[in-house]
Amino acid sequence: MAEWKNLDQLKAYQEMAESKKTVDLKEAMKGEQGAVRVREYAAPMAAGLSFCYAARLVDDELLEKLGELAAEAQLTDKFEELYNGAVINTGEKRLVLHQLTRGQLGKAVIADGTDKRAFYREQQEKIAAFAKKVHDGELLNENGEKYTTAVQIGIGGSDLGPRAMYLALENWARKHGHFKMEARFISNVDPDDAAAVLNATDLAHTIFILVSKSGTTLETLTNESFVKDALKNAGLDASKHMIAVTSETSPLAKSADYLAAFFMDDYIGGRYSSTSAVGGAVLSLAFGPDIFARFLEGAAAEDKLATEKDIRKNAAMLDALIGMYERNILHYPCTAVLPYSQALSRFPAHLQQLDMESNGKSVNRFGEPVSYPTGPVIFGEPGTNGQHSFYQLLHQGTDIIPLQFIGFRNSQIETDVVIQGSTSQQKLCANVAAQIMAFACGKEDENRNKNFSGNRPSSIIVGDSLTPEALGALLSHFENKVMFQGFLWNLNSFDQEGVQLGKVLAKKVLAHETDGALKAYSDLLNI
Repeated sequence: MAEWKNLDQLKAYQEMAESKKTVDLKEAMKGEQGAVRVREYAAPMAAGLSFCYAARLVDDELLEKLGELAAEAQLTDKFEELYNGAVINTGEKRLVLHQLTRGQLGKAVIADGTDKRAFYREQQEKIAAFAKKVHDGELLNENGEKYTTAVQIGIGGSDLGPRAMYLALENWARKHGHFKMEARFISNVDPDDAAAVLNATDLAHTIFILVSKSGTTLETLTNESFVKDALKNAGLDASKHMIAVTSETSPLAKSADYLAAFFMDDYIGGRYSSTSAVGGAVLSLAFGPDIFARFLEGAAAEDKLATEKDIRKNAAMLDALIGMYERNILHYPCTAVLPYSQALSRFPAHLQQLDMESNGKSVNRFGEPVSYPTGPVIFGEPGTNGQHSFYQLLHQGTDIIPLQFIGFRNSQIETDVVIQGSTSQQKLCANVAAQIMAFACGKEDENRNKNFSGNRPSSIIVGDSLTPEALGALLSHFENKVMFQGFLWNLNSFDQEGVQLGKVLAKKVLAHETDGALKAYSDLLNI
């Protein structure tokens, strides 16, 4: 059994904190030694991806110390306990099984009298069969016509991950003949969100996917009612246009209001659910079950690499360790995720929830306060748009913010134009290469307004193109990075009590059970 200790109780961490070793990136990245560093400071990932950390603030000595910390913190042992079915979610006393949705790393996990890998595969097979009936025209609407659109109704992890994954593969699927149905998403309880989607949707040819584990999520059920009213007003039978993704014990599971129900369970948190039925239904309908399966294969292959003990061969663990060093030793408060791929436009938003909801904690897994910083603030936008937005602060602001670039040598559409001697994709790649070096090395100028201090760290995950397998590997990398950082900080990364208090107070407001300032704010908003 692994031993769970706070980060500041570990000898390797104490030694790092005392030395506060720094690396001069301006010197390390200079000339031929910089070129050698770029080639050597890279860890392999699945699906042909590579994690290059040459522009992070590490050297061989620090990497050795981080390896000692990984061993002392028993990171691989803790991961092994997780995928073999230990109760890692201490807050809710639950197993953590999202990796099982895409593969089996260890022994069979039995919970609730069920082999959970078999359960997740059964749901994937049910979804695949349903999607095939829709695509083949075996399942038609009440007018005998094919469905052409899928709309997911969910919030948080039931929206951010699946939406990001859909957008990531939409152009690729269109180009390669795998685009089956358009997908849209309704999440916000703001009626303008649902209205905007419904106004742009052909209701008669749409399947709505209601995603709620409990079947009681306020925002989701409110939006379901909004959709049902729209279907009724259009003279359509809602039961012919809705499916549910829920738990087997929820009120939605056996309701005649849905064409079909697919199941998830309490062992997969919303932000980790893109490879479960939560993402599987909409992605299988949109692109076909075979493409969803390829996405799972990429994630499974990357999960396998995360079991590696050597940190230089384990990109997720290495990323987590370096991120811990930046957060706890160098005291950098934020991390920016910067994909140079428009297809990943919503990927930073998904990672924002994944990271901040998982590790935004101030007590350890035993409920005791910690005395060191934990999860950073995560934000980001795709390049090159971000360059014309917040990069000013990244380059010359008073805070140093570590950067995580993602880039691909080729576009998804594989067609381009040559303007001024280079293609659009070449211009995109030139920008990300230039930004990495500009952040690392800076530029001296007598005009202080034009001076760039440099020594601003970054890494890049790079690959040939954004395929389903590459997307799965990317997702797994960041899920496992967050997991390893939670282990380092001795947190429970798999509950989210921080989202509950506001929900409780909102119910009081709607029930008019308020007084004092809460009543005053309610009156201000005319509730």
